[in-house]
Amino acid sequence: MKADSRNTSTGPEGGSPRVKKILMIGTSPQTKGGIASVVMVYRAAGLFERFPIDYLTTHCDGGKLKKMRTMLDAYVRFLYLLMLGRVGLIHVHTASRASFWRKSFFFLLAFAFRVPAILHLHGAEFEAFYGNECGGIRRSLIRFIFDRVSRVVVLSGAWQSWVRMITVNPHIVVIFNPVLLPVAITPWDARQRGDVLFLGRLGKRKGTYDLLDAAAKTVRAHYDLRLVFGGDGEILQTQAHAKQLGMEDHIKMLGWVQAAERQSYLSSAMIYALPSYNEGLPMSVLEAMAAGLPVVSTPIGGIPEAVTDGVEGFLVTPGDVDSLADRLQRLLQDDDLARRMGDAARRKVETTFSSDVILPKLERLYQDLGSRSKSVG
Repeated sequence: MKADSRNTSTGPEGGSPRVKKILMIGTSPQTKGGIASVVMVYRAAGLFERFPIDYLTTHCDGGKLKKMRTMLDAYVRFLYLLMLGRVGLIHVHTASRASFWRKSFFFLLAFAFRVPAILHLHGAEFEAFYGNECGGIRRSLIRFIFDRVSRVVVLSGAWQSWVRMITVNPHIVVIFNPVLLPVAITPWDARQRGDVLFLGRLGKRKGTYDLLDAAAKTVRAHYDLRLVFGGDGEILQTQAHAKQLGMEDHIKMLGWVQAAERQSYLSSAMIYALPSYNEGLPMSVLEAMAAGLPVVSTPIGGIPEAVTDGVEGFLVTPGDVDSLADRLQRLLQDDDLARRMGDAARRKVETTFSSDVILPKLERLYQDLGSRSKSVG
């Protein structure tokens, strides 16, 4: 069979062809946030073992000098591999603002070298970034890149509809974020009664203050409740708001919770709450569902494709504190309802969002663009 020039290159001195690499490009998997969490699931589920993937880190935690050095190192390595003809495909994870502009250089070089490119869009605020923060020239550059990539991967049908409004590219594919299923979930009677868990960056966008206001209403209605906040961001402001509400004895601040620790908190809570104003498809919601928790969230981004109101949890309008308090109270007072919703959430992940369901879709996308798994000779 004739070798496919898109995914092989000649070895030294005319030797046997070498499989070209897939370069996955994004923030360091050790950073905080959704992209890092997704990449860690890819690794844990064996994607990097099945395909010839190298990961290029374009961003990291730390000071400006460290971040600049990380970005420049990625650019240099990418250009070097392109010039050697070793790149068969790039898979670029991007959010909005600085994340997108950092990645634009990789797309432009890939176009110049005729390398297929996947733009994997994660940023919850990309619509606002594009529509409100970019002038005509920047919007033109964004459209130029979206129009020319081989595939645009989005996290939900709602995002797919929006992206179609800004690009003529017909290849816009929905691939949900994957989650690893815990082998077993904690029995309901072994969970910490009244614990409502929140994981994410504390602040208005994630609905942190709305959640505190709703929790205060719930406590005043004589419900036993404790908010467990796991995240960075506006920690001091959150504590000050809790004190203002007289809720300081009903909150626990964990700081940022690493992946290895998250499962213990997901296993002990009774409810997961994320009343956000902007989201893509939050990994924390999927992880909570996989752990058998009912979810109280908002119908924005890809969340309604994970949580059906009244089935796997409840969805309330962002900023509707009274409805948020009502849904928390319904779950706290009705164990059977909370357990049924948690069981439904676990089943939804098993059938729709588990890594076993999602990764084959991504692998087929790689194959459609000319990349081969390591098992193919």
